[in-house]
Amino acid sequence: MANVASSRERRIVVAVDESEESLSALRWCLRNLVRPAPGDGSGAKDTFVLLYARPSPPVYSAVNGTENGREHHVFGTQEDFVPDLQVRETGRSFSEDVTTAVDMYGRDLADSVTEKARNICKDYGNVKVDVKISVGDAREVICQMVDKLGADLLVMGSHGYGFIKRALLGSVSDHCARNAKCPVLIVKHREA
Repeated sequence: MANVASSRERRIVVAVDESEESLSALRWCLRNLVRPAPGDGSGAKDTFVLLYARPSPPVYSAVNGTENGREHHVFGTQEDFVPDLQVRETGRSFSEDVTTAVDMYGRDLADSVTEKARNICKDYGNVKVDVKISVGDAREVICQMVDKLGADLLVMGSHGYGFIKRALLGSVSDHCARNAKCPVLIVKHREA
C-alpha cells in the first residue's frame, strides 16, 4: 500500500531574493525534494510557491512642496528657505519623484528575481509554480505568507553571516526558523 503522505500534493514555499544563496536553495530544493512524476499520471503535482518579499517603499519627509498653491518648508526658518523651481513649476516635490523611482525599481527587481527563479523551475514538469510578491519586512512577510498559504515546508537560503553580522543585521532565516508555522529547511550555499 502506498504511503498516503507521499501521494498528496505538497505546497512548498521557497523564499527568493536577488542573492545567489536563495537561487541555490531553490536549485537544491528542486533536485532533492521533487518527486518523480508517476507513470500513470494519477499522482498529484507539488506546488512550489516562489515568494519574494519586497521592502516597503521609503517614506520621505517633505523638505519642500506646495500647500494650497503656496510654497512651504517643513524644516528650518523662513530665512533658510530657498524656493524649489521644480515645485513651483510642476507642483511636485523631489521626494515624490524619488519615491516613485524607488518603488518602480523595487517592482522591476521583484519581477526580475521571480522570472529568474521561474526559469530555474522550467525543467521540472511535475511541479506547479506559483509566484507571490508581498511588500514588507522579509521576516514578517515570509512567516505571514507561509501561514496564509498553508505551506507544508518553507525553504530558504542562508547568506552564511557570522555571529557578529547576524547579531547586527538580523537573520531572516533564523527568525523564520523560530516563528514560521511549518517546518523550515535552510540550505547553505556552497561555493563552486
